[in-house]
Amino acid sequence: MRNVEQEAIGRFLDRLLLRSPLTRKEQEEILALEGFVERYAAHRDIVSPGERVKHACLIGEGLAGRFDQMADGRRQITAFQIAGDMSDLLSVVIPMASWSITALSQVTVFRYSHEQLNRLITTYPGIAFAFWRDTAVDGSLVEKWVGNLGRKNAQSRVAHLFCEMGMRMEAAGLGSRTSYAFPVTQEQLADAVGLTPVHTNRVIQELRAKNRLTFRSGQVEMLDFEALAGDAEFDPSYLILRMPGDRQATRVNLQSTVREPPAPAQ
Repeated sequence: MRNVEQEAIGRFLDRLLLRSPLTRKEQEEILALEGFVERYAAHRDIVSPGERVKHACLIGEGLAGRFDQMADGRRQITAFQIAGDMSDLLSVVIPMASWSITALSQVTVFRYSHEQLNRLITTYPGIAFAFWRDTAVDGSLVEKWVGNLGRKNAQSRVAHLFCEMGMRMEAAGLGSRTSYAFPVTQEQLADAVGLTPVHTNRVIQELRAKNRLTFRSGQVEMLDFEALAGDAEFDPSYLILRMPGDRQATRVNLQSTVREPPAPAQ
């Protein structure tokens, strides 16, 4: 499990370094975070709505989703969380969850106490700024999703999501923009783009017929990324994969410490 944790915290640090310069000492402090690991089967909640949380969750393996839940139990996916994402970093300052985080596949999560993270924020302004930028990027993605749901047609919505996930997977070292694992069901995909599963399936078939992409058994293969991006009016600038004018720091190599919990989550 140590290697999985090292990869996850390293991906999180790399994500921060895309947008924020951090000193060697600041990087060492992030890599030295002490956490514990939990494992979740698909469809299990990692964080529940209304839960008061004391730890932030780092996705180590698998795919999770952030959901908004309606009174009748229906859910809208508002974000996909991949390995290296600190899925609820905002909980450090707002510890009451107004959403749920749910495992969409088997997921390994590393939990880091708010106490530790608050110490980093108050001691190292560079880390505080990097965390702030990271949560701002999450907000940028939500804004883009809202615009897509409100103003784009079905094919553009689906195409845009596949382009976005390709860019994110590539930046995280989890694949390339044209080939990556995306273990979601058509029902879950439909929940993300505001369509019915039947309509979502029809759109995917249309994109395949246009030689844009294939999506089979949780694997995405882009046949023509540029054409698909054009169909979706996809501009990756909202992902903020690099800040203009900032010099990207080099990640240091230092192991962090993870404790196994008494028993895995069921």
